[in-house]
Amino acid sequence: MSSLQTIASEFRYSAIQLPPETIVFGRTEPMRALRDRLEKVAALNLPVLVEGESGTGKDIIARMLHQRSPWASGIFVKVRCSCIPDSLDDLLDPSNGILAFKRNAAPEPVPTCHGTLFLDEISETSAALQTKMLPLLQDGQFCCISMKGSKLNLRVICATNSGLEDAAERGSFRRDLLYRINVLTLRVPPLRERFVDIPDLMDYFVGVFNSTYQRQVEVPSKRTMQSLLSYSWPGNIRELENSTKRYVLFGCEEALCNELPSRGGKQVAPEPSAAGAIPLKQLTKNAVREVERQAILRVLQANHWNRRRAAIALNISYRALLYKLKDAGMTAGALPEQSCAANRTANRAVA
Repeated sequence: MSSLQTIASEFRYSAIQLPPETIVFGRTEPMRALRDRLEKVAALNLPVLVEGESGTGKDIIARMLHQRSPWASGIFVKVRCSCIPDSLDDLLDPSNGILAFKRNAAPEPVPTCHGTLFLDEISETSAALQTKMLPLLQDGQFCCISMKGSKLNLRVICATNSGLEDAAERGSFRRDLLYRINVLTLRVPPLRERFVDIPDLMDYFVGVFNSTYQRQVEVPSKRTMQSLLSYSWPGNIRELENSTKRYVLFGCEEALCNELPSRGGKQVAPEPSAAGAIPLKQLTKNAVREVERQAILRVLQANHWNRRRAAIALNISYRALLYKLKDAGMTAGALPEQSCAANRTANRAVA
């Protein structure tokens, strides 16, 4: 078997199981916008830059782009840029294995191999490597003659967790390389901008890990879920996934909740009265109210303070949202100024 045929057999997309679209894109407006943009750019033979914090799922978005592209039946090659040697010899020569080519493969000519090249964390490439990548990325495609006329012709998708424009301003990333890879951009929101999706993500991960580890752990209780919703999740979906894995393996909700504040999350602690008594019912009501207030604020922010869209994202009526805002003391005057303009626009659209 030729080296390029070996790649095709090892990197074909169908061998990779992705989460359902409802889990990937969730319920929020930013994720719906991401899905719509992904659908539009997938079929275009142009490079795509996927931006987002670590752990937001940029790899999943790249694979979905490949799945929806005309090259879906071709190969999907993922390369961690920090692992590419500055010489680029390994990247050019399939026999060396950097793209998981088989070593000592027979050097027989094969037809051009099409597909997708995913360069993960492109910002981690050195200056020397950036210079050598320029001639390989022709019009945003990776083209190289590898062995006896064998040719790789791959659509390029790059991912970064840092602003390449700022890096170009600082001189740590070549601007001419940025122009070649940044024709189309997809931004993946952090989990704190779509925390309304946390219950669905948690439910999905519990099911996956129950199946993987032959467990029968139930989805966490509402009380535990409220703690999860009040945590900022700096590690994004990857952190939630790892926390869920530990929860499934050990089956302890208390441990799941206790580890969150130690990593920077917020915790609603009971406050005893002056007489030392702790009115549990009132404290519980106040804690739930605070968590609900934080949830509403985050959804409003994620939806650019548009209350009608926020109500849809929260799966409640618009009137119910207005009541909760009033109950929490969040009147229109207490919300950011942009909320007024956003809601006037929404009202005109409805009218």
